[in-house]
Amino acid sequence: MEKKYEQVKVDTKAVWAGEQDYLVHGATQVPVIPSVAFGYDDMDEWYDVAIGKKKGHIYGRNTNPTVQAFEDKLKILEGAKAATSFSTGMAAISNTLYTFLTPGDRIVSIKDTYGGTNKIFTEFLPRMGVEVALCETGNHEEIEKVVKQGCKVLYLETPTNPTVKITDIEAMAKVGKEVGALVIVDNTFATPINQNPLELGVDLVIHSATKFLGGHADALGGVVCGNDSELVEAIYHYREINGATMDPWAAYLILRGMKTLHLRVERQQENAMKLAKYLQTEEMVDAVFYPGLETHPGYDIAKKQMRGFGGMLSFAVKDGVDTVRELLPKLEFAHRAANLGAVETTVGPARTTSHVECTPEERAAMGIPEGLIRISCGIENIEDIIADFKQAFAGLRTTVNS
Repeated sequence: MEKKYEQVKVDTKAVWAGEQDYLVHGATQVPVIPSVAFGYDDMDEWYDVAIGKKKGHIYGRNTNPTVQAFEDKLKILEGAKAATSFSTGMAAISNTLYTFLTPGDRIVSIKDTYGGTNKIFTEFLPRMGVEVALCETGNHEEIEKVVKQGCKVLYLETPTNPTVKITDIEAMAKVGKEVGALVIVDNTFATPINQNPLELGVDLVIHSATKFLGGHADALGGVVCGNDSELVEAIYHYREINGATMDPWAAYLILRGMKTLHLRVERQQENAMKLAKYLQTEEMVDAVFYPGLETHPGYDIAKKQMRGFGGMLSFAVKDGVDTVRELLPKLEFAHRAANLGAVETTVGPARTTSHVECTPEERAAMGIPEGLIRISCGIENIEDIIADFKQAFAGLRTTVNS
């Protein structure tokens, strides 16, 4: 981390970090540089840049100034020494796993990771000859036991998508280190505002930058960072050859969105807590899942390792999918869409959002009921959002009674 950022607060970092080196012509904002190629008159300088001996850019699939400004900002927010970016969050996850796993290796993870991640565990890695062991999320004794049997990678996601379950990062990272495993955490839901896994002993942190980092649902991206530059360099090498490169325009949009990350997350998690407490009072709701509720099984761990509980929650409704079909269209201030982390409230069932790739049986095995609704809280006035849910539930009761 640059020395001048060591003492400043995270909200100041979100605004200023990683940008100064890329400001040109007196501009106060990082420019979008769409150039595919970067030219050199000096052949020796060109060669030194090409082999990484000297800083610079030669080709857009490898690096780009706008993209690097985004990487530098995230690197500083996570307290990392190195970062590399990707075209999407799933590209970040898959490229990272494929960089380090080879036939005969073993990876340990949890059952209810994001659906795309789960598909890598259940479909693609086994096809490569990689053994995958998926443990019950939150069962730290089981995870520890399975990890101690040996593994190359321990992969965690906390809070999880969409059930917002919590894993003790520090405890599991320690277990992973004891067997020499590479410990990776998906930090998308928490964001670096609420959680810094590297400080808890993790090797690599992954984000879907599409979500909270960008915050405006208008750009795709992913990023991985860590304190071991050689690990990140290995991932970068895999990505530069396989080509899942972040677009500079997407980097600019996400970079701009990150300036308000702290403000957005503060409001989103304040809204999430109030909405979660309200949902607990609704008769058509079977259960509410939010780590900020003291009734949540992961509350104590979340309170220990997070500075805030995040803007994501979910709830299960009575009568499952039939209730979901009736309830969600009645909401006036919520997008029914497969996204999260944006300034607008977004809702949807796991069967069409986070785990659309999975069968009902697979979702059930992960502890995801068909009547589960995921909510990504926006920055609206929460009184309006709660009033909207109240009228939707009132309309639902009218429909049911008739």
